[in-house]
Amino acid sequence: MNARLDRWERLLEHQMAAVPYVLLAVATVLAGDRPWLLIGATVLWLWLMPRGPLYVAGLILLIGALCTYGVWFATFFGFVGFLHSWQYLKGRWRFAGVTATAAISVATYGGGPPEPTPAGILTFLFFTAAIVAAVALFSFVGDITAERSAERKRMVAQLEEAMRENAGLQAQLLQQAREAGALDERQRMAAEIHDTLAQGLTGIITQLQAAKQAENWTRNVDNAVRLARESLAEARRSVHAVGPGQLESAPLPEALQEITARFSELNGIRADFTTTGTVRPMHPEVEETLLRTAQEALANVAKHAGATRVGLTLSYMEDVLTLDVRDDGIGFDPALTAFGLTAMRKRLARLTGTLEIESEHGNGTAISAAVPAVAR
Repeated sequence: MNARLDRWERLLEHQMAAVPYVLLAVATVLAGDRPWLLIGATVLWLWLMPRGPLYVAGLILLIGALCTYGVWFATFFGFVGFLHSWQYLKGRWRFAGVTATAAISVATYGGGPPEPTPAGILTFLFFTAAIVAAVALFSFVGDITAERSAERKRMVAQLEEAMRENAGLQAQLLQQAREAGALDERQRMAAEIHDTLAQGLTGIITQLQAAKQAENWTRNVDNAVRLARESLAEARRSVHAVGPGQLESAPLPEALQEITARFSELNGIRADFTTTGTVRPMHPEVEETLLRTAQEALANVAKHAGATRVGLTLSYMEDVLTLDVRDDGIGFDPALTAFGLTAMRKRLARLTGTLEIESEHGNGTAISAAVPAVAR
């Protein structure tokens, strides 16, 4: 659009530059008496003289001289005096140039200077003033139009600049989004590896260590083999960003009941699971987050707590779904950070959830995870 306006403006500029020569040619053809020397001087003045106050003054004198040879020069070429006076003069000098040109035109149409009578002078002044007013009115309209056109051009240029900046910003944001996506994916894979492979390998090691000391070692080896297979399946699911297998075949409470019972069987620790509230299907990401939180919490109990009893409670409330894990182990300092706890916090934070930990040495540990109850 801006380019089209520029083409039209350039075309108009070329036409306006040719207007004085065309009007002079028309007036010369129609005039009965043709002062060729004066016409030639006028052409040279139009062609060579730099535009400005001196140019306008000389142009008005040439117009006055040409008008002595007939009204056709006032009718056609006199228009150039109005046009260039307004274009190349500033402030009050514009009106001075327009008034001088109008006075020459009125005198030409009147056959010479006004009669030295009140009526003649008033008539001369009236027509001169009327022409000046008309020229000023149309010129003001033209100035406003040109100003608005320039403003539109500035707005279009600003819009194009803003669009270019916006395109650059979009490219930058896209690059940042890609980098953030890659970082999120690395963090997701790290958490999945910790929640699946690391926990599975820990369980396998525990079972194999127990097999060394047990008379009926086949049971521990069978448990280790089962853990290895489950860890391999979970690793494949993590690579393909698929949810935990427990949630495919059972709702969240049953899946938590299953991992609680398996934890108790593998570690010889009493583990109880309880559900409160009205059970209802939740968004898959909500259920997966709480399931992974429970797995991590139970893995920490098995590795570090030295507990004899652990309890899990899943609570369905109106706006919040909570999971509480309590044990009677040795406890620890909640101010300490570990990858497992950090992974739990990040998982919950992605859902605007929270994780609270209460623990004292010798008094066990209580972990409470809460997420918005987003229905499926």
